[in-house]
Amino acid sequence: MYQDRFDIVEAHLLAYMHCHGGQWTREYARMCKILTYYKPGRSFGEETLTENGLAIYERLCEKLLGEKA
Repeated sequence: MYQDRFDIVEAHLLAYMHCHGGQWTREYARMCKILTYYKPGRSFGEETLTENGLAIYERLCEKLLGEKA
């Protein structure tokens, strides 16, 4: 895994979209903040992430879902 800003932003946005616990959570607030400067296309999803982005996404989802358990 390497540091690519585009991969990091996309992976975080998708993870926050899939793993937030509701409108008043920290993850939802972060998702909204990312969406103020990054507008993904209609096909945005796991399938559009690069291999590196997917690794970042999976690691972040594990972390976010582990905190809520």
